[in-house]
Amino acid sequence: MKLLIMSDTHGDEEIIERVKGYHPDAYKVIHCGDSELPYAHPLMRGIECVKGNCDHDQNYLEEMLFQVNGDRVYVTHGHLYDVKNSPMKLIYRAKEVGAQIVCFGHSHILGAEYIDDILFINPGSLLKPRRIKEKSFVTLTTTPTHFTLQCYDDNNNLIDELFYER
Repeated sequence: MKLLIMSDTHGDEEIIERVKGYHPDAYKVIHCGDSELPYAHPLMRGIECVKGNCDHDQNYLEEMLFQVNGDRVYVTHGHLYDVKNSPMKLIYRAKEVGAQIVCFGHSHILGAEYIDDILFINPGSLLKPRRIKEKSFVTLTTTPTHFTLQCYDDNNNLIDELFYER
């Protein structure tokens, strides 16, 4: 099962459309907030998207939780959990909701960590990345035994590939 995960596009409609087109085989497309597009925008159809601190449309949810192949996926922007300072509040929330996969943004920093049997993924930013020069997004492929995370730049060039055994 493949998920396409992006965040922090800050009004750039073209990049959302382009990134969705790179991986049409994705089972779900996830946007971790700060799209700055209206909830009803045609580009947001079919995307699981949460509200970021720069999103003003009240129709977005602050967080969402759904199942993918038996895994509970939790999506939030991250600003409500102070992710720029520490992952602890987000870790507690992930445990509270029973998530195996957590997708978040806000810091604009591409990264992933496997903590207490929970995979935390920040796809970085497709507009203003921090700590790396590449604008980024990720795909996550799940199997019963492992996670494969592929990190891409905005031109769909592979930046890194990470494997996590369950």
